[in-house]
Amino acid sequence: MKKLLFIVIAVFAILMVVLAAVPYLFKDEIFNKLDQELAKTVNAQVYYDRDMLSLSVFKNFPQLTAGMGEFGIKGNSPFQNDTLVHLGRMQVDLDIWSVIFDDNPSLKGIHLLDGEIYVKVLEDGMANYDIMFENEEEEVAEATPSAFQLGIDLIEVRNLNFIYDDRSLDYIMVLSDMNLEGSGELSTDVYDLDLTGGGNIVNLSYEGIEYLTKKKMTIDSKINVDLNEMRFAAKDANLTLNEFGFGVDGFLALPADDIEVDVRFNGDNNDFRSVLSLVPGIYSESFQDLNTSGEMDFSGMVKGVYNESSFPAFQFNLNIDDGMFQYPELPRPVQHVNMDLTVLNESGNLDYTSINLSKFSLEFGNQPFIGSFMLKDLVNYEMDAKLKGTLDLLEMTAIFPLEDMELKGRLAIDVDAAGRYDTLSGEIPKIDAEVSLSDGFIKSNAYPAPLNNINVKAMALNKTGQMKDLTVNVSSFGFELEEETITGKLLIDNLEALNYDFSIHGALDLGKMASILPLEEMVLEGRIQADIDASGSYEAIEKKRFNQLATSGELKVSDFYYADPEYPQGIRIHEASTEFGPQAIQLSSMDARFGKSPVQANGTLSNYMAYLLGEAGQELKGDLNLYSSNFNVNEWMTDSEDTDADTTSLELVALPANIDFRMKVEADRITYDNLTLEDASGSMHLKDAVLRLEGFKTKTLGGSLAFDGSYNTRDILHPSFDMTLDISSLGVQEAFQSFVTVRAFAPIAQHVTGNFSTKFSFSGLLGQDMMPVLSSLDGKGLIRLAETAIRDSPIIQGITSITKLNDAATLRLKPLNISAEIVDGMLNIAPFELQLWDYPTRIQGSTGFDGRINYLVAVDVPANKFGSQINNLVSGALGTDLSNTTIPLTFNVGGSYSKPEVSLASADNLESYLANTLKSRLTNEKENVQEQIAAEFKAKEDSLKQEISEKARVARDSVEKEAEKLIESSKEKAVDEVKNLLKGFTNRKKTAEPEKPNPE
Repeated sequence: MKKLLFIVIAVFAILMVVLAAVPYLFKDEIFNKLDQELAKTVNAQVYYDRDMLSLSVFKNFPQLTAGMGEFGIKGNSPFQNDTLVHLGRMQVDLDIWSVIFDDNPSLKGIHLLDGEIYVKVLEDGMANYDIMFENEEEEVAEATPSAFQLGIDLIEVRNLNFIYDDRSLDYIMVLSDMNLEGSGELSTDVYDLDLTGGGNIVNLSYEGIEYLTKKKMTIDSKINVDLNEMRFAAKDANLTLNEFGFGVDGFLALPADDIEVDVRFNGDNNDFRSVLSLVPGIYSESFQDLNTSGEMDFSGMVKGVYNESSFPAFQFNLNIDDGMFQYPELPRPVQHVNMDLTVLNESGNLDYTSINLSKFSLEFGNQPFIGSFMLKDLVNYEMDAKLKGTLDLLEMTAIFPLEDMELKGRLAIDVDAAGRYDTLSGEIPKIDAEVSLSDGFIKSNAYPAPLNNINVKAMALNKTGQMKDLTVNVSSFGFELEEETITGKLLIDNLEALNYDFSIHGALDLGKMASILPLEEMVLEGRIQADIDASGSYEAIEKKRFNQLATSGELKVSDFYYADPEYPQGIRIHEASTEFGPQAIQLSSMDARFGKSPVQANGTLSNYMAYLLGEAGQELKGDLNLYSSNFNVNEWMTDSEDTDADTTSLELVALPANIDFRMKVEADRITYDNLTLEDASGSMHLKDAVLRLEGFKTKTLGGSLAFDGSYNTRDILHPSFDMTLDISSLGVQEAFQSFVTVRAFAPIAQHVTGNFSTKFSFSGLLGQDMMPVLSSLDGKGLIRLAETAIRDSPIIQGITSITKLNDAATLRLKPLNISAEIVDGMLNIAPFELQLWDYPTRIQGSTGFDGRINYLVAVDVPANKFGSQINNLVSGALGTDLSNTTIPLTFNVGGSYSKPEVSLASADNLESYLANTLKSRLTNEKENVQEQIAAEFKAKEDSLKQEISEKARVARDSVEKEAEKLIESSKEKAVDEVKNLLKGFTNRKKTAEPEKPNPE
């Protein structure tokens, strides 16, 4: 027995040693198999840190637990900037015996810790989670079975954020701090999944409407999963939002493209407190101390098919009976809350959704509000609404905890409206409504003086239900702040004629107002003085009967300042004065500073009443004069407040379509990109989303510049420009440094000193950085070079290296004219003549937008310049006199300007070229040789043009995709804002990482 016991102990000890060693003996095998499987099945970038791993047999025996850190999946185009999954830590459980003895390890559990999942669906339905290889690869995958067998019976999620961003549905859901655990026989096609856990709903929006924000949630459910039918059913599932709990029974199925749903809801905890927890502002840290009473009942259903043409039928019922809540530290409750609400759609067509709030009442302290609301559908908009109540605002401070704020005043509301809304027949609901606020008072601890004597008296009356019989009369409104008052009135009568009578008088200190009613992330200062009276009708405006309009008054602004995160540079108006008339607003003067740039202006704005009151499409017209002593455009074209910042962050500016402004502009100095423009003047005309520049003149780079042109954003995907330039005596070197087109198409300019003039017209597309898309350019013109010099040009160096002529490294050129044309991003230079080292020279060729060049350079060199090379070649040619003979050296120049490929045409070296030239001269075949050289050059030129044209098409397609990204960026920005909410909404602590076993 002792021997047997000894053997058992020994075997057990050996087994323990083996089990401890297994993870490290087989580590590489495990991860190699994982890499092979991922490469075989996943069309995305999968990353993880092998060094951040933990392997254990004992933690979950008989399963091998493998963990890795910093695991993620990043998409390929068009999702290359989106990370589908990132996990601080991922852990998998594998059957240890399958790892050791089988070729196919069995995966039993998955644990996802500390990370984020971002699911994104584009408008065309393409999704970033669709990362499995498509058909051909799938066939390969079938031929090569997966190295893993899925027998998962546990999925655990800890501390995970989840974002679902579906652009095709205009739907976004953001969840944070999700902690979930699911278990079941997940290896089968049909199984029950026990799911428990919870987290936070940060945002849930559909078609721009936020339905849920900042809600806590929990779930406890058994879900029947049928993968064959793609059907997911729940019975007696329990969900909670904050403290609002409800049960769910039913199923959701995805048989094909449709979504089938049949789900019923019912309230779990039938008390008023639960539904109160859904009210924003009330559900806070103090909610647990809130005293509540009353009952609640909730039920609902969703049943039908969702696809592009149909929507499931649905019904939701909410009933509240005698609800009450009171903050324990405050004396007054909100009580006798009663509600009976039904939202119903039996047709499956959203247009036929009805809302029936048949009963609504509550009391603020002892002040009752009673109302009801019925909307029959969203087609005829037949409705019936009532609301009546009186509220002492001082009572509000006894009901709600308002920190650092004191309120007073009496608010009275009495609204009765019934009927239908139909613009075609001129029908609107009959209405009899009165709203008034008297003796209003707002005092903030942030400012010593109150906003007081706040009074508003308004009514709306329509007894017939016809638009022409509606009257909206705000007979008076006003308030007082430190002995400065604002008073006014507004009357609108007959919506068909749109008669109006409006006035506002008084002064307001915006800085004081902002102190009392703070504006988040906004700086507002200054004083406004208004004395304006206006009466008339839109009918008179439309028919230009200005004698029927009575508009007069003035508006003065002083020491105004505005800044926010989008405009951190700030806008300051030292002083501005405007006068109002029936036809126009006269801006008599404005002294302002936009950022650091001083601006003075005057002019008129006309058609302003039609623009404000009329139908969409009415233009606001203006005629303005602008002057600045020093305007820095860069400050307004970058996200940085540093005006010296790199301006590569210039962004496309979309122009409004309903503005017709003519502006005369003068500036002593304008800074744009890396250009400084002096004594600038000209006219601009903005109309129909096109900005036209007319007669613009300025001095820059040592010369003068005049231009006319346009900037067109009618098609935001293809913004375009056209420009006609008249440049006089501009520095060549300076032009190279300042103009991207010169750098692209005339790189030789970097080695040229001197001045040039030109008249050149060109047009093309603009990129999202407001720079010309070189591949789209077309244009033509004449370039006039004054006396110039070329030094250290790679092309000239290439020519001299072949000829061995000892000529100077610097070439001095006499004035010459060059005719040029740009077609599809390719600059074509017509043949022109000049002197190189006093040798007659003829040049022609082209430069592509991609930097490739193709030029033919013909230089007539006196034969005696070649010395012994010529003498040896003609020693056998008796009677040959070379004293007046020139040799036409012709060079092909290709490659790029920085790395030119210079070669002699039709010869491998100079000796062969000279021999062929003399032979052709002696045999009178000179013309045939030149024709052959010209034909070879033209063939190269045509080939390059074809390549450049195709490359230009691809480049323009790329620019269009960038433009589409710009349009999409507004949606990305919205998602980023929601992502930022995650940071402020959570205070996450990283899930504790299990200790790594020490292999030693």
